Amino acid sequence: MTSRSVVAAAGCLKHAAVKASGCRNILTASRSVTVTSSHPYSAAPSPLVEPDGPQIKTAIPGPKSESLREELDAIQNTGAVQFFVDYDKSVGNYIADVDGNLMLDLYTQIASIPLGYNHPKIMEAIRDPANLSSFVNRPALGVFPPSDFVNNLSDSLISVAPPGMKQVQTMACGACSIEHAMKAAFIAYKHRERGEAPPTQEEMETCLKNQPPGNPDLSVLSFKNGFHGRTMGALALTNSKWIHKLDFPSPNWPIAPFPKLKYPLEEHAAENINEEKRCLEQVEDIMEASKKKGSPVVCIAVEPIQCEGGDNYASPAFFQGLQDICQKNKISLLIDEVQTGAGATGKFWAHEHFHLRDPPDLVTFAKKMMTGGFYYREHMRPKEAYRIFNTWVGDPSKVVLLKTAIKVIKEDNLLKKVKETGDYLVGGLLEAQDRFPALLSRSRGMGTICAVDFPDADTREKALLRLREKGIHVGVCGASTLRIRSTLTLKKKHVDVFLDGFNDVLKNM
Repeated sequence: MTSRSVVAAAGCLKHAAVKASGCRNILTASRSVTVTSSHPYSAAPSPLVEPDGPQIKTAIPGPKSESLREELDAIQNTGAVQFFVDYDKSVGNYIADVDGNLMLDLYTQIASIPLGYNHPKIMEAIRDPANLSSFVNRPALGVFPPSDFVNNLSDSLISVAPPGMKQVQTMACGACSIEHAMKAAFIAYKHRERGEAPPTQEEMETCLKNQPPGNPDLSVLSFKNGFHGRTMGALALTNSKWIHKLDFPSPNWPIAPFPKLKYPLEEHAAENINEEKRCLEQVEDIMEASKKKGSPVVCIAVEPIQCEGGDNYASPAFFQGLQDICQKNKISLLIDEVQTGAGATGKFWAHEHFHLRDPPDLVTFAKKMMTGGFYYREHMRPKEAYRIFNTWVGDPSKVVLLKTAIKVIKEDNLLKKVKETGDYLVGGLLEAQDRFPALLSRSRGMGTICAVDFPDADTREKALLRLREKGIHVGVCGASTLRIRSTLTLKKKHVDVFLDGFNDVLKNM
C-alpha cells in the first residue's frame, strides 16, 4: 500500500461534525402551484417559477398513469414504470405527473438532470437559431463532424476536463462510454506490448475468427457491488444485482472487494485504514492470480462512489493506492464518473477530491453531462482510424446543451452552492439518525450525493412510498439504502421540504 497518509474523509465524506441548524417550516399540500400559462417550448415562454412545495391530488401512480401503463404494457414490459410524467408542467426541482401531482424530485431521472426541469437557459439554447442545425441534423460525427463542433467541444467538454486531461471522445450513453474506454485500454496495452509495431498478419486474420492471438485473453478488474452499465462488455464489470446479469454470457474477469467502511468514520479510523489496506492487497493478489491463469489485467475500473451498489465510499488513500498499483504494473486506471461527474460532489469531478499524483488514464462520463463519452490521456489515443467508432459517436445537440449548462454552473457558482447544500442535507440526515437510531444508520454524502441506510429493504420501501405520498420523490440503491440524487440547483429550502417530510415519515413508522 502507498505510504501516503490516509485522508479518510478530507473534503469528501461528511459525518457527525456536520450539523444542520435553523427552524424548518412545515409545508402543506394546500399551497398553490405557480406555473406559467405559456407552453415551455413556445417562441417566447414566460420564466418558469418553482412552487413553494409539493401538491398531491391523487395516489401515485394515479388513475391516468395506471391507464397509460396498461396501454404501454400491450407493446413492452412496464415492470419498471413508476408513473407517467407531464414534462411540460415539471419545473426546476419539481416533477409533475399526468394526474396533476407535483413532487420535489430528489432522484432526477436517475441522477441525470444538471439544472432542473425546463431551465430557462436551456430553453434559450434550444430556441437560438444558431443552434438549430445541431438539433435538426444528427451527423456521423466520426467522419462528418459539423463546422462548429471543435468550438463547441472546446467551450464544453474541454473547458471542464479533469485536471491534466486534454483528449476527449463523445459517446451516446454511459454504458457505451465504458465499452469504448475499455477498448482504448486494450488497444493501448497491446500497442505497447508489440513495441509500437503494427499488428501481424496472423493477428489480423485470427481476430476475424474470435481466436487468439488477434483476440487475446485480457481482462479488466472491477469491484464487488460495482455498476458500470448494462451492455454486454460493461456487464462484465457490473457486480451489484443479479437482475442486471442473469442469462448473459460474460467473460470470467476478476472482481476485487471494495472497502466497507464503518461509521461514524472518526470513531473507526484505524479499522477503516486496515480495511482499505486489505482490499488493496487483495487487488494485487487477484491480479497476480489472473496473470498466472493467462488472462492479465490491463485495466482497473472503479467508481469514485459505488452509487448503484449502495453509495459505498473509500478514502482518498484507497484511490491513491489503486493508482500506485496501476502504475507499478503499467496498466490503465479507469475512473467511472458517469453518476458522480458534472459537479454533484461539490467539485466538477469526484476524483478531484482524491488528490491523485497523476490524472487517471480514462474518465468516463454521461448523465448530468448530457452526453456520454470519456476523457483519456495522450498515451491512450488510438493510432488508427475507426478503432473507437460507431455511427454517431455522440450527438452534437447534447454538446450544445452541455455548453449552456456549464455556463450556468460557472456563472451561478453552483459548485460552491452544491457543497453548502450538501453539508446542510447530511447534517439533517445525521439529526434524523440521532432521533431514530433504530431506523437509520450510516448517513453519508459527498456534495449532494447523499444516502442513509435502513435496517432492511422492506422498511426502506415503506419509507420511500410514504415520502412519495407527501410529494417527495427519492431513489434507492444497494440492499437497504435510500439515496438522494438532486439537481445542482437544489437549495436549503428544498432540503427543508425533504427533511420535514422525512422526519414525519420516520416518526410514524
